[in-house]
Amino acid sequence: MKYAGYVLAAFLFAGLLVVSGTLYIVNETEQVIITQFGKPVGGAITEAGLHWKIPFIQKVNVFDKRWLEWDGYPNQIPTQDKKYIHVDTYARWRIADPLLFFQSVRDERGAQSRLDDILDGETRNAVANFPLIEIVRATDRQLPIDTVSERSGNAPPQVQIRMGREAISQLILQRASVNTPALGIELVDVRIKRINYIEEVRRKVYDRMISERLQIAEKSRSEGKGRSAEIRGEKEKELKRIVSEAYKTAEEIKGRADAEAANIYASAYQRDPDFYAFVETMTRYPLTIDPNTSFVTSTDGEFFRYLKDIK
Repeated sequence: MKYAGYVLAAFLFAGLLVVSGTLYIVNETEQVIITQFGKPVGGAITEAGLHWKIPFIQKVNVFDKRWLEWDGYPNQIPTQDKKYIHVDTYARWRIADPLLFFQSVRDERGAQSRLDDILDGETRNAVANFPLIEIVRATDRQLPIDTVSERSGNAPPQVQIRMGREAISQLILQRASVNTPALGIELVDVRIKRINYIEEVRRKVYDRMISERLQIAEKSRSEGKGRSAEIRGEKEKELKRIVSEAYKTAEEIKGRADAEAANIYASAYQRDPDFYAFVETMTRYPLTIDPNTSFVTSTDGEFFRYLKDIK
């Protein structure tokens, strides 16, 4: 009985292995190619669900149904007008024919390698046949004038775009799509992700931009100094005008005050000439005589007659 239990367990384990090697599950996002001794057997299995195969002999090769990503490496490419640039592209593709895909490239790594050759080559050919402006811009719409460029006199002229970036991307897709069906691959989109000058040219461009900005800054400073001098001149002119008008007004007020004072003095003199003469004389004493002044005069003079009369 003991050995019979072991035998039964061994049979159950072997049966489980056979069942697990016979049945397999295909998900909604997957498609399968069955191979026997490395060679495909039958067509592609694309329906999701539970399927079976011959255990130990046949192998399940699973491929993705979804759109996959291809991201190329930035390549240094000369444009038609001999501008050396780095072009970085990306694409979207899917496995349209799993059997042909398996037979031609085996797996996604092989597909990525073949796409590198196809897409990089078509990108290089397309970029080399167009000037830089065609690859950078998509349309020939009028661009707003850059104030900095306008002031520096380096505003770029308006150009006519024959193709444009979008059309060039579609051209790359169209030409690359001729070669991919033979690999069981369908390309849906190719885009130019980024364009940049090579390092040597980029440094020259930056240096030129810095030089232009320095020229503009110097011009702005010069204009600012001129405007500052103009404002200071206007300020001095306005200040002199205000001072002149204030002086004129002050003199007019003083004249009217002097005339009023003269009228008062005249009225006072007419009322009491002796008192007026006395007050005026007393007023002149402190204005005429100070502690540091010495002079000799006769007390018989009119100026000191009030001092002489004091008792």
